[in-house]
Amino acid sequence: MPDPVVGAGEVLLDIAATAVNRADLAQRVGNYPPPPGASDILGLEAAGTIRAMGPGVTGWSTGDRVMALLGGGGYAEQVAVPAGQLLPVPAGMDLVTAAAIPEVFTTAWMALSHRACLRAGEHLLVHAAASGVGTAAVQMGREMGAAVVAASRDPGRLDVARAMGAEHELTTTDGAFAEALRGLLPGGVDVVLDLVGPGWWDENVSCLAPGGHIVMLSLMTGRTVPVDFARLMPCQATLHVAGLRLTDPVLKAELVQGFGQWGLGRLADKRLRPVIARVLPLADAGTAHALLEDTPVTGKIVLEVTR
Repeated sequence: MPDPVVGAGEVLLDIAATAVNRADLAQRVGNYPPPPGASDILGLEAAGTIRAMGPGVTGWSTGDRVMALLGGGGYAEQVAVPAGQLLPVPAGMDLVTAAAIPEVFTTAWMALSHRACLRAGEHLLVHAAASGVGTAAVQMGREMGAAVVAASRDPGRLDVARAMGAEHELTTTDGAFAEALRGLLPGGVDVVLDLVGPGWWDENVSCLAPGGHIVMLSLMTGRTVPVDFARLMPCQATLHVAGLRLTDPVLKAELVQGFGQWGLGRLADKRLRPVIARVLPLADAGTAHALLEDTPVTGKIVLEVTR
């Protein structure tokens, strides 16, 4: 591929590492095309050093170590990225670790802070709690003062959520989990973060407390489901359906910077940390995809770029 051209308001990044997301798998098979104007190269996040800056960029210098949220282009040696989607890498953190942060933590920030408006003292149910976004959300919910219920179809994968501060654990193997959750929390949960999809709609509704929110970020269990809105009315529930990649660029930059203001200090002192399952060379991206498709992966797979 030709070298990327840096435009106004953008920086050119020499990539040290990127990370694999399920959206990459969907794009690879033709089910998740990039937004207009974005690179069609896979990769939604990266970390590296700034090589050059386009017109209008301020606050950064060449050589700065940064992590970036991307619309695409991460599986490469270089990428052009809007400056508003950059965050500095905390001192003492290596670039491979930083590459696992932007997509999952910004996604969880969007869901919990901007959509559900999670507050201290509330209860948060996180599905797929051992996934990349799930591990980020468990930690962020804890830091926001919520009591986190970590859910997984594999109870063996809940150890990591417990270590990150989840107060309750829930196994969802058979897809019927509302009764068990009500046994833990008779009043239900205030926020359900659904990283699985519409297939668990009825059970999620049954878990909600009055005024509760469901934030749906995945279609892994399908695209449609019958909805009985009469079940939502008694608890005055709200459904949010969101996807970070298709978010308006201005709002995307606001989300990145908002997370940075709230989260960089927590990343620096390790109250927040990305969970990395494997580090592979970029040339083994196919192996990384196969691992994510075929085996339960706790956290993220990172692809390291070598020159």
